[in-house]
Amino acid sequence: MIPTLLFVGFLALMFLGVPIGVALGLAGTAAIALANLDTQWFGLLAVPQNFFAGLGKYPLLAIPMFVLVGSIFDRSGVALRLVNFAIAIVGRGPGMLPLVAIVVAMFLGGISGSGPANAAAVGGVMIAAMARAGYPASFSASVVGAAAATDILIPPSVAFIVYSVLVSGASVPALFAAGMVPGILAGIALILPAVWLARKHGMGAAEATLPRPPFWASLREASWGLFAPVLILGGMRAGWFTPTEAAVVAVFYGLFVGVFIHRTIALRDLAPILRESGELSAVILFVVALAGIFAYSLSTMGVIDPLTNAIVNSGLGEYGVLSLLILMLIVVGMFLDGVSIFLIFVPLLQPIMTHYQWDPVWFGVLLTLKVALGQFTPPLAVNLMVSCRIAGVRMEETVRWVGWMLLAMFMVMVAVIVWPQLALWLPAQLGY
Repeated sequence: MIPTLLFVGFLALMFLGVPIGVALGLAGTAAIALANLDTQWFGLLAVPQNFFAGLGKYPLLAIPMFVLVGSIFDRSGVALRLVNFAIAIVGRGPGMLPLVAIVVAMFLGGISGSGPANAAAVGGVMIAAMARAGYPASFSASVVGAAAATDILIPPSVAFIVYSVLVSGASVPALFAAGMVPGILAGIALILPAVWLARKHGMGAAEATLPRPPFWASLREASWGLFAPVLILGGMRAGWFTPTEAAVVAVFYGLFVGVFIHRTIALRDLAPILRESGELSAVILFVVALAGIFAYSLSTMGVIDPLTNAIVNSGLGEYGVLSLLILMLIVVGMFLDGVSIFLIFVPLLQPIMTHYQWDPVWFGVLLTLKVALGQFTPPLAVNLMVSCRIAGVRMEETVRWVGWMLLAMFMVMVAVIVWPQLALWLPAQLGY
């Protein structure tokens, strides 16, 4: 009875408009109290203990730093310089600007680790450029929203950091390495329908008449931004710093580039940057802490084991269960953000993963791919929401375009299921 009330209470609070973190905390607290009516303080002393335990994990220190990196690079002008360099390489023509948008979003994914920040940085440059070239605003928003979803796969990734905290068998470096190949494949998969749709519908007719930036000048301007992921990922691989320390290094590198090289960040800009990243980091970590209370209530009431037994004994088999989980998480991804999905469902799914002996790193990449799909699946898609706001269009207008891109990324997820080495080969080569 109490487990039912836990989930019903959580869903009711969400439908009433209560923020998801608060809904998790209140539902978990109420369930703990109801289960301990005959004990002192109704067992509520466990609430502050688990609130703190949810935050007291070293890898979580990287989250506010990578969020700050995203804000810094968003304002430093790196995105515009990367766009000009990419155009200098691929040239002008129908379908080339969508290709550039996706490639630049993938590259920025190796700097910030935040999908909405990536959508804002790329959208701020590319949506206006695509409008000048004759692309419909709804198509431009679809391309940018989908491209920004690769950010959650290409390291550094906030989602991978949260997953590593929840699953002991998956380290942050192993997850970062495992996400690289699927992330690149996802980007390539998005490029194919984006270019095909542009050419099929005659979009970007004015693009060929626009000037092509000079190659060497564009390379010189973009070189500082190009070096950022090399510093972050290369430094981690060389053992110079941990992923958490890499985030701090990236912050100082971004400030150096923005203040002294491009001179796009002044002293007066620091306060808004810090406030913006502080607010976003606080929201993420607050949800993490309150989800700890929810997870504690699940474990103490014995919800997880009966649910696991019901699923594994359902007669669906290993791949049937996996298909069911994919469908469930894609649907959930339409309504919840990636961090919330991990915090709610990973404790429930971990026993299923153990039962079928799925590799925890591979399973983490698979879950992240599902979350990436949800980030640009209407009706509530965080990346698509940002790009639609920049483009000035309603989300309903993007459905005809975004459906093809969802199908393309879904095929990448199927490939990772069929060939697990797409995710596991690189960590094995790097010794993780």
